[in-house]
Amino acid sequence: MEWPKKKLYFIYNPHAGKEHIKGKLYGILQVMSDAGYELTVYPTKGAGDAVEQLKQLPEGYDLVVCSGGDGTLDEVVTGMMYREHKLPIGYIPAGTCNDFARSLKLPANMAESARIAVRGENFPCDVGSFNDNNFIYIAGFGIFTDISYTTKQEVKNVLGQMAYILEGMKSIYNVKSYQLKVTSKEMCFEGDFLFGMVTNSKSVGGFKGIVGKDVVFDDGVYEVTFIRRPKNAIELQEILAALLIKEIDNKYMYSFRSARIEVRSEEAIPWTLDGEFGGEHRQVVISNNPRAVEIRVTPECRKSISAEPLYGLEEQNT
Repeated sequence: MEWPKKKLYFIYNPHAGKEHIKGKLYGILQVMSDAGYELTVYPTKGAGDAVEQLKQLPEGYDLVVCSGGDGTLDEVVTGMMYREHKLPIGYIPAGTCNDFARSLKLPANMAESARIAVRGENFPCDVGSFNDNNFIYIAGFGIFTDISYTTKQEVKNVLGQMAYILEGMKSIYNVKSYQLKVTSKEMCFEGDFLFGMVTNSKSVGGFKGIVGKDVVFDDGVYEVTFIRRPKNAIELQEILAALLIKEIDNKYMYSFRSARIEVRSEEAIPWTLDGEFGGEHRQVVISNNPRAVEIRVTPECRKSISAEPLYGLEEQNT
C-alpha cells in the first residue's frame, strides 16, 4: 500500500531582492519534491496577496514554505495568525537585508534554506500584535525605519544594504521627531523622540547586535528601544556614536524588555512593520503572542534562539 504524499504550499515573491529566485526555482522545487512532498506553487501578485492566500488556504496541507524578503514572511505569518489550524512555516530568504533570516541563521544559499524548510525542526516563535495587525520581528518609527519601504526596489537591488545607509545619511539632515508617551509594566516615560522600535531579532537593517545581547525569540517579551531627539549636533553625534558601537547611552535612550507597551502621540506617526509601511497612528498597543507560529530551523539554531526557562511568560499569564 502506498501512503499519500504530504502536501506543501510554496508561496514566493518573484520580485524580492535582485529577483535571484528566478534562477534558483527549479533547484528549490527539486529539494521539496525529494523530501516527499506534493507541491502547490504560487507567485505573489502584489502587496497583501500572501496574507489573503494563507487566510484562504484549504485544509489538508502539512507545511507552508515562503520565499522573499522579511516582508513576505511577515505577510505569511499574518495570514497564518488568522487560521485556527496553524501550519509550520519554512522560510527561504530572498530579500535585501533578510534581518529575521540572519537571526534564524538561515543560509544565503537558497537550496540549503529549502532543505532546512522541509527537513528542519519546528521552532515555536513569538508573534507581535500591533493594534489589529501582526509583525514577526520589528515594529518601529522614526529615522532609518522608513528607509526600507521608501527606497525604490531598483535601488535596493543595485546597492543592497548600502541603500539603507545612503538613505539614512540623507534623512539625517531633516530629522523628524514626535512628542509621545510610552506606558508599560516596566517603564513609563514621555518626551520628544526621533526613533523607537520593538523587536524580536538579533539584526535590524542588516546590522547585528544593535538590539542587545541574549535575544531569544520564544521568551514572551520584546526588546524595546526609544531614542530622544538631540538638542544639537553634538548630541546627535553622541547618539550615532553609541549606535555605531552598539551601546545604550542612557542620556538619550530608553532600553528595556516588555510583553506589552502602549504608545500615544500628539500627531499620527508612520510606523514600519517588518520593513513595510504599517500605517499612521496616534495610539498603538503592541503585545507579544508567545510561541504563536512554528518556523523551521536547524537544531543548532534552535538551541541559540530559544529561552530555557521561558523568561517572563509566567508573569504575563498570571
